[in-house]
Parts: sequence; C-alpha cells; structure tokens
Amino acid sequence: MQSDTLRSRMSREELRASLSLASLFALRMLGLFLILPVFAVHAPQLAGGDNLVLVGLALGAYGLTQALLQIPFGIASDRYGRKRVIVLGLVLFAAGGFVAAAATDIYWTIVGRAVQGAGAISAAVTAFVADLTRDEQRTKAMAIIGASIGAMFAVSLVAAPALYRAIGMSGIFALTGVLAVAAIVVVLGIVPAEPARRPEAPPEAGFGAVLAEGELARLDFGVFALHAVQMAMFVVVPHALVASGGLPVAEHWKVYLPALAVSLVLVLPVILHVERKRQVKAAFLGAIALLALAQGGFLAFGGTLAGLAVLLVAFFAAFNVLEAVLPSLVSRAAPAAARGAALGIYNTSQSLGLFAGGAIGGWIAQAAGAGGVHLFAAGLAAVWAIIAASMRVPPHTASRTIQIGRVDDPERLRAALARVNGVREAIVIPERGVAHLTVTPGWDERSVEELVRGGA
Repeated sequence: MQSDTLRSRMSREELRASLSLASLFALRMLGLFLILPVFAVHAPQLAGGDNLVLVGLALGAYGLTQALLQIPFGIASDRYGRKRVIVLGLVLFAAGGFVAAAATDIYWTIVGRAVQGAGAISAAVTAFVADLTRDEQRTKAMAIIGASIGAMFAVSLVAAPALYRAIGMSGIFALTGVLAVAAIVVVLGIVPAEPARRPEAPPEAGFGAVLAEGELARLDFGVFALHAVQMAMFVVVPHALVASGGLPVAEHWKVYLPALAVSLVLVLPVILHVERKRQVKAAFLGAIALLALAQGGFLAFGGTLAGLAVLLVAFFAAFNVLEAVLPSLVSRAAPAAARGAALGIYNTSQSLGLFAGGAIGGWIAQAAGAGGVHLFAAGLAAVWAIIAASMRVPPHTASRTIQIGRVDDPERLRAALARVNGVREAIVIPERGVAHLTVTPGWDERSVEELVRGGA
C-alpha cells in the first residue's frame, strides 16, 4: 500500500474546482449585490416603498425563502447530485429577477425577491466544493469563494449606481436574471464532474445526526448572527452616507470600494496564517469581537464620513474572515454522508439571518433610528461571542490515497474502510485501483492494510 504525503498546495484539480465554483457563486452574488447599494434609496419611488418595514421585507424576503428551501435542496443534492440541484436553483433565481423587474409596487418586488430566494443552492455549491477538495485545503477553497463574493460586492458598489442611472431598478433586476442564466452555462460547461461516490448512510440518518450535533448548532447560530448584522446594517448605512457623509448614492462606491479593498489586504494573510498555524479558534473569536466593536463604533463615530469609512473597513475585515472559516468548519464537523444536509441547515440559518436582519433592522430603524439598529447588531454579535467561546474546533484531517488492486465488491470494501477507527470518509474507485481516505491523526493504518489485502 502507498500513501500520499500531506501537501501544502492545492492540486490542479482542486484549484479548477474552487475557481469554477467560485465563479458560479460570483455570478449569482453579483445579481444579489447589485440590489443592495441602491434599493433602499430607490424604494420610495415604488407604491408602498416609503414604509421602511416593507423595504426591509423586500431586502429580507430573499432570505426567508432561502431558509425554507436550503435543507430540502441540500438533502436533494446528497441524493440526486449537486449539479441537478444547482441548475434548478439558478432557474428559480432567474425567474424571480424577471418578476421583480416587472414590479410596479413594493409588494410585487417582495414576491420577486422571494422567488429569487427559492433558488436555494448555497448548500449544494459549498457541499460540492467540499466534495472536490481535501480537508487541509478546504479553508483556502472557501476563502477563494469568499474573495470572489467580495470582489462581486466591490463591482456592485461601483456598477450599481451607474446601472441604476442607465437602466433603472427594473433593468438591474432583469440583469440579475441574465446573470443567473450565465451561471447555468458555467455549471454545465466548466464546473468539474461530480466525484463517483455512494453515501455511507441514508441521507435521513445523516440529517438526524446533523440536527443532534451541538458544535454544528453553534456554527449555525453564528452564520445567522453574521448575516442578520449585515442585512440590518445595510438598511441604515446607505442613508448615513447620504446624511452624515454628504455623498449621493452614485458616489457611495468611493467609500465602499476602498474599505473593502483594504479589508481584503488585511484579511488574506490572516486566513493563510490561520490555516498554516491551525489557530482557527483564536482568529474566529477575534473576528466576532471585531464585528461587535465595529457595530458599537457606528454609534460613537458613524456621524462623519471618515468614521463611516474606518468602521466599514473593520466590518468587512471581520465579515470576510468569518465567511471563509464558518463553512470550512461546518464541512469538517458534518458527517460525510450528510454534508449537503449539514450545509443545508447552515445555509438555512444564514438565510434566516438575512430575513431577520432585514425585517428587524427595518422595524428598529422605523422606531428607534440608525442608532437602535447598530445597538441591536452589536448585542447580537456579543451573544454570538459568548456562545462561540466554548466551541471545539473539529480535528484536522489529512487525505490518503491507497492502492487496492482488483476488488470484487467495491461497495463492501468502501463500507469496511469507512468503519475503521480514524477514517472519516472513504471513496473507492475500482477502475483506477485506488481508494481515497480522509483520516484523523492516529488513524488505524494497520486495519486498512488488512482490509485491502483481504479485498474487503
């Protein structure tokens, strides 16, 4: 038997998978982000759009339907394949964009956003990334996706005001549908084929195990809090840039883009250091603390353009670290047979956060102003910090490829390998005469050797 040594660099196949799936995320998220910088200011032009609660619902409706469908989509991707589910979700996202483009009041805009959210593919995409990358490279893969999302956010900040002037809000919504169609082309033509594997347990059993796992519940609460803070903040920050910063909507990118760029420069070395030194928990808790401090800072220093810019740098830095680390931790903590289900619950929590942040943020802004929104966001981040303080980071794993020769019953061998102490996941590829194992430190290598020699 031969084993691969642990490599510090991504393989060519891992890099292709990460970049292609990141481009898929990027196209879809650009369609989403183009709305955020301009919608709150545009909304009063719609019938009913002068009600901030309804504006918050229009921003958050996407998250509500995402929340309802992420788990079913994640389980379906475990059972029927990632690509089928992803294409179906993109079709729904495109349809919702076209509905919102035709809307003349806030209510039909909410409907369009809800249909967009029904394309709940985040779990399937992140599970696909986890399928195609080794554990030790997964945070890098998630960081690539996070960087692509950040880049699209930056593009949207510059492009949204210009597009708003050129084609209006209806045109932007229609463009989101076109971008979803482009993403379907990426899925069918560029994204690598799914790995050949069979689940180690029925998806229903894995789903029950996921629900019962306390560490996953901490991470699910975390992504809920993170995106509730994000959405609540963007109910009021565009108005703050107009009122306190004196910037018209068309010039908001002059604050957003440099803030995001500086945050990425600060964050990328941190992510690489965390992966290399395995200091995930310290970076994780530090980013949550920074998130809370940034929201508190808006209360004290959000009245000036310089204060807003610095606080946005702090927010984006914390957000980008957490966006890279959270899904990596979920994919490592989840049972291998139910990775799509686990990420479905995770993304449901994320979507609930988007909905709650938009709805609650709009309600608080209407009742107590921007200060109340930032106070709510800071308090939620502080609660998250308390919950996360006692978290246990999943053990690091390594990948091993072993030669198995001719095997009469590959599924029996795979199941036997998966039961060996320290083996987290086993994939047998009989046509190549190899098995890929994901193992934890101290795994029982001798038992694996005996199974391979015996053919089962």
